[in-house]
Amino acid sequence: MNEKVLCEVFKSTRKEEMYLYVDKRKGFETVPDMLMETFGKPVAVLTMILTADKPLARANAADIMASIKEQGFYLQMPPAKEAYLLDIHRAQVNHRQ
Repeated sequence: MNEKVLCEVFKSTRKEEMYLYVDKRKGFETVPDMLMETFGKPVAVLTMILTADKPLARANAADIMASIKEQGFYLQMPPAKEAYLLDIHRAQVNHRQ
């Protein structure tokens, strides 16, 4: 059986590159108030049908689905600055070559 979740993705107004994934049908009803206070006003960026094999840029779709099923949401944290800066450096070096 191929499970699917109608997922809505929101970006944080307080922390750059932080995203919150929720089941669109349930919204924020299972997201803790404390997390919402830290996250800030959610800004909707995307609605998608999520399947375990869907390729995503910085997260594993199966992990997101499991997290939404278990706790009602998935929080995608910003990438670590060091790794992010290293990626930018590599891209610049590769571009010059």
